[in-house]
Amino acid sequence: MSDASRDFHKPVRRPAEVFDRLFASQDPADVSRAAHSTAHALLARVRAEPQVEVIDRLVAFTDLHGIDDIAELWSRSPARSLPGALWRLYLLQLMIHDDPQTAALLYERGRVEIGSADPVVAGAPTPAAPEELIALVDTILRGLFEGDFAVALDRAAAFCRVQASGATHLADDYEATESERATALTTRALRLSTYAADLTACAGLWRRDSLT
Repeated sequence: MSDASRDFHKPVRRPAEVFDRLFASQDPADVSRAAHSTAHALLARVRAEPQVEVIDRLVAFTDLHGIDDIAELWSRSPARSLPGALWRLYLLQLMIHDDPQTAALLYERGRVEIGSADPVVAGAPTPAAPEELIALVDTILRGLFEGDFAVALDRAAAFCRVQASGATHLADDYEATESERATALTTRALRLSTYAADLTACAGLWRRDSLT
């Protein structure tokens, strides 16, 4: 990115800042209708006529514009809905882009500890470097727009479970010496586990044509 571009780069709100953001001045019913209609219209249009440049812009949206615009559309939607799934995928992407080193540390520890097929389903290299995890989460997000939507959600859920496992085990390591860090890791593990369950449920709903 050029220096000129950076001068006009919109600040990015971090996931922790926007996770529980409320928009109390808006009617909840209107917000819900807008969230669902925009999510369905966006997905239907892009998947019907996938164009590389359009998908590239959607994958890079938070890097270019920040998270606030997406938050205003989808952040208050039910977790197990189409806008809720899209919101969680963008938050996951932002989490990895924001701190790929920590993401790689958690992923590698989780990969060793988890004892399931989730690392294979997620599809990260072994071991996964920070830049490779960035590429992976972008690939998963791209799959929503041009691949099998349910498979993309399953990969994201598997990725979250591996990360959650890593965060849980690292929290155990730090519990005796750095309790605050252990608490932060435990909180992250819980959030990632919740994401995983919601995304898996959304994948099942999509396969039954019931993800609304």
